[in-house]
Amino acid sequence: MPIHPARAHPRPLVLRNARIHTFDDARPSARAIALVDGKVAAFDDAAIALADRGARAIDLQGATVIPGINDAHAHMEREGLKTLRPSLADARSVADVLRVVRDAARTTPPGDYIVTMPVGTPPYYFGGAAQLAEGRLPTRQELDAAAPDHPVYIPAPFGNWGKPPGTAALNSLALARNGLTPDSRPQCAGIVLERDAAGQLTGHIVDHNSRPALEFDLLADVPRFGFADRLKGLRVSQRQYHAKGTTSIYEGHGSAPETLSVYRKLWEDGELTMRTTLVVSPTWTDLAEAARAMRDWLATARGRGLGDPWLRVSGIHIAYGGDPVTACCARANLPDTGWSGFVEQAVTPADFRALCLLAAEHDLRVNVIVSDKLHEVVPVLREVDARYPLAGRRWVIQHIARARRDDLLALKALDVLVTTIPTYFLWKGGAAYLDEPDGGDSVVAHDTMLELGLPLALATDNIPYDPFFSLWVAGARQERLTGRVIGPDQALSARAALHAFTVAGARLSFDEDWKGPLAPGFAADLAVLDRDPLDLLPDGWRDTQCLLTVVGGHVVHDAAGIAAP
Repeated sequence: MPIHPARAHPRPLVLRNARIHTFDDARPSARAIALVDGKVAAFDDAAIALADRGARAIDLQGATVIPGINDAHAHMEREGLKTLRPSLADARSVADVLRVVRDAARTTPPGDYIVTMPVGTPPYYFGGAAQLAEGRLPTRQELDAAAPDHPVYIPAPFGNWGKPPGTAALNSLALARNGLTPDSRPQCAGIVLERDAAGQLTGHIVDHNSRPALEFDLLADVPRFGFADRLKGLRVSQRQYHAKGTTSIYEGHGSAPETLSVYRKLWEDGELTMRTTLVVSPTWTDLAEAARAMRDWLATARGRGLGDPWLRVSGIHIAYGGDPVTACCARANLPDTGWSGFVEQAVTPADFRALCLLAAEHDLRVNVIVSDKLHEVVPVLREVDARYPLAGRRWVIQHIARARRDDLLALKALDVLVTTIPTYFLWKGGAAYLDEPDGGDSVVAHDTMLELGLPLALATDNIPYDPFFSLWVAGARQERLTGRVIGPDQALSARAALHAFTVAGARLSFDEDWKGPLAPGFAADLAVLDRDPLDLLPDGWRDTQCLLTVVGGHVVHDAAGIAAP
């Protein structure tokens, strides 16, 4: 069995000739740093002295060192799954798509499914079939000819990656195996089965939902990601996130039971090198079941939660809103969660209030996504606070888009933490906020949050998982199609953005007394970058590359071989 990083004893390591930003007020910068027994031990002359006494030394030749990235809303389990299915990223015609299908048919046993990735360019799959010369996906007849002995399924993009609608394509055998006929009708709104002039199914299904609906609703026969797939995918994901300088993640959107189990397996096998805090994504269907679950089964998630410096489970995610039909379909498909990794919820305002009060009673800290509805959630938080004071409990408000200053002040007064995903609302979905009366000053209002003293942590939301892209969005605030800037006065400086993406996230998991800044006695978690974002304008932040990532004193990513013995 591999030696778990938490119990291993790495050889002392000294990084020298570097530009080190510690984000520790006692020593903001340094030129050398020593890492001993998984912790920061010394700086500058004292660090060099350790190298002279036999510690392993690496000359960084002027590269920049920052604390490790703490992605506060990572969805890390998703990324590696994309590598398990044939890619269509390079397809530029129907013929290209069919070629991938034919190649898969040669190595897939007859009768087994061929399931590809969506058509489009990762990570967003914007445009979908529009990138094909014909402007459409293959018909079911074309797929039949390419793989006559296999059911074939080309999925629509997962809605959170890009911008719905997305189109899926199935061949005749896949339609039949899923019981789809011209008379079929979906349960979930927003799903359209295309028909030809004769009323027959074309094999194309359009999904207008940003939440997973199509597979849960109509495609029961399509193979799902199993536990082994998810474990394999997580191993890949962990490497990919480390390659971007990420050393810690916080999954505040909630993790489904199978997702929790996959992380636990990686931890048990000594392979978890990402410091991970997971929030429970509950499966209950009503308030009575929720009350029993909180009372009887979620004791390990109460308060700070249960775990160690590598894996911790703490708190629950409670949605505000959602579609009840989609949520019902999703629960019926458990343990499968598709691409999401969490359990779909549909929570009315009245039930949200009741669930928050129950959670506070049982010391389960709540994580909630608010988007533009912070003003509706704040009164509930105030009511909870009046009965069960929230100070110190570290409830988390996520995905803030439009917000009033008074509501942000309320969060500060209530001692509630905040995470934001600038890419989601400013770049990818920024078109909705281009004509705000205040110029967008209240949309993802980072500068206002910092002015008010709100504990703010940044996150990628896996769209994409590169933190330096999100860093750029936080500084540039440009909408993706027009390039227009939304709320320019809310732009973050490089230092403020990096602080929010590194040190600040430790508070989410109650770890700020041992993790975050590069300070003596703190965790030896850091990233070595090919440039210094503090010297650059935002356009330079986006292209930042991570050369080396260290977690607990162990090198977990080495792009240039600079740590090779």
